[in-house]
Amino acid sequence: MLFKLSIKNITKSIKDYAIYFFTLILGVAIFYVFNALDSQTVMLNVSKSTQELIELMMTMLSGVSVFISLILGFLIIYASRFLMKRRNKEFGIYLTLGMSKRKISLILFLETLIIGFFSLIVGLGLGFVLSQFMSILVANMFEADFTRFEFIFSVKASIKCLVYFGIMYLLVMIFNTISVSKCKLLDLLHANKKSEEVKLKNSWLCVIMFIISCGVLGYAYYLVTGGIDKLNDAKEILIPIALGCISTFFIFWSLSGLLLKMVKSMKKLYYKGLNSFTLRQFSSKINTTVFSTTIICLMLFVTICVLSACLTLKNSMNANIKELAPVDAMFTVNMNMDKYYDYYKNSGYTDNQINNSNYSAIETFKIFNYDITDNLEEYVEANTYATPDLTLNHTLGSKLDTIRQSFPFLRYDTMETIMKISDYNKVAKLYGIKEYSLNSDQYLIVADFKSMVEVRNMALENKESINLFGYTLKPKYNSCQDGFLEMSSQHINTGIIVVPDKVVDEDYLYHNHLIGNYNTTDKEEIQKIEDNINELSNDSNASDYLLPSGSTKLSIKEATVGLSAMVTFIGLYLGIIFLISSAAILALKELSESSDNKERFRMLRRIGTDEKLINKALFRQIAIFFLLPLILALIHSIFGIIFAVNILEVFGNEKLLPSIVMTAIFIVIIYGGYFLITYFCSKNIIKER
Repeated sequence: MLFKLSIKNITKSIKDYAIYFFTLILGVAIFYVFNALDSQTVMLNVSKSTQELIELMMTMLSGVSVFISLILGFLIIYASRFLMKRRNKEFGIYLTLGMSKRKISLILFLETLIIGFFSLIVGLGLGFVLSQFMSILVANMFEADFTRFEFIFSVKASIKCLVYFGIMYLLVMIFNTISVSKCKLLDLLHANKKSEEVKLKNSWLCVIMFIISCGVLGYAYYLVTGGIDKLNDAKEILIPIALGCISTFFIFWSLSGLLLKMVKSMKKLYYKGLNSFTLRQFSSKINTTVFSTTIICLMLFVTICVLSACLTLKNSMNANIKELAPVDAMFTVNMNMDKYYDYYKNSGYTDNQINNSNYSAIETFKIFNYDITDNLEEYVEANTYATPDLTLNHTLGSKLDTIRQSFPFLRYDTMETIMKISDYNKVAKLYGIKEYSLNSDQYLIVADFKSMVEVRNMALENKESINLFGYTLKPKYNSCQDGFLEMSSQHINTGIIVVPDKVVDEDYLYHNHLIGNYNTTDKEEIQKIEDNINELSNDSNASDYLLPSGSTKLSIKEATVGLSAMVTFIGLYLGIIFLISSAAILALKELSESSDNKERFRMLRRIGTDEKLINKALFRQIAIFFLLPLILALIHSIFGIIFAVNILEVFGNEKLLPSIVMTAIFIVIIYGGYFLITYFCSKNIIKER
């Protein structure tokens, strides 16, 4: 009997509360997709290093899944609360007919069990289908072998879904049981007649609170953008975050009363159509709306920033590989280490390694009985120099004190990297980047790390001269020129001082670089070459000579792909769940209110209100609740993205606009989709039957 009643209740509720079931199914599907990434057959056909990156990514995703489960658990309990409220009168009738609270709890237990079983089965099925499409994205990212692809169901991911969602549904059952035990018959029967007490806030208090909140929010924006240098500790970033959260709450708190007062003062607007009804509907639930709207606004803010930042990072890093790793390999060896004996000794180098640091990269490889040039089709050798007499202090000249005030954390005693113009041009020609020329009394600086470029440009614009090895040199350009030496997937060149060849003192040779392309393009052959080089560390000479450190396109690419994949999947995982949760909470709240307000809409029909006006009023009411948190979240996001750009500048932010566009598409599809579904479902709820 109770089982049949549970089935009937679920069947009756599906039409009005399809969003709840849809959200559960979507939550299970997304949870499965991201936890099944490592089970796809396509991912088994990758290199060993790539497989290690995948394992690391899955470990990170597993940790994120715990956090995601908490978000989804909160969403399910929140949704269950509104469904319970919707059925207050039904439960009251059960009690009137003599049914015990224990049996009502049992009905809810069976309903939750059936809903959970249904959502898990359908969600896992949908997740299985979506995971096959996800495997294509994974294959593209990791350049995996796609020839032996086949559909596969991840038992591990499905078990994780069953466990996590089983715990969530168990909590819902406990919550429902407690709620039913506290119910009173009179309250249940008259719940739909109760309306939240409308407390019209003092208009001047609202104005003052709104202005103060906007001022505090503006200061928080300043701290994370223009005032970022005033944050002396990483923990201090919590200050603008806290200010932003508090001011967001009070903006919504004051805005509600402010809007009601403002619109009521505009008689023509207030009494036009059903505007007065819509505004009173909005105000009637404001006491419970402020907190939930604040939470939703902050979740949307996090969603926009996370999605924009992670997609920008992925796109920029992938684009940087072509630009910043233009050749196959670069090998670097330290020279003249005995000049800085104490520094290298404290860094862990042996006396023999320090004393034997007078060999170029090619010569050092030969000491290890390996001729690296046999594997290179073309190559160049280039040297860099350094002296304690030329540090960042010296290159900034008279601008030093001014720059110190703005950038107090820079290491101004760091020795500058010096390079001959002929060596730099050899490397530039091989890289396919711009070459330069200098007069005998000139120097230039090549750099691509944005913050350091800004610092150096302050000195270059002031035409600061430098003294090097007895020569006085003036800058050829009044700004840094774009260029680099070390291969990377990031813009890490903080500055290379390029000078005429005759200026350089060879006694201050600091590093020797060997840069070139392999004599093969086959990935497996390249991997063998690099494996052979790595094995040289086991050579008997390893303790006496320092093996050249390598930076290769293959290793850079694999590391970049791994990091960008990790960031992308974690960002998508968090972003989509946050977006769905925000939209679902709003949707469920609006559906619940539409159900509560059926009688009010019926009254409008009785006094002759046109059905189009009623639908228009409903549309506006729902639009207000969906747009308010989104608008403020978008404003927050502008400054949040500016802050993120400052943090991510080392990776590059050239692809920011496409990432923002992609994020906007996600919001329009998911958030906008929930809005439309909510409107049509609410329209169906209030429809006269």
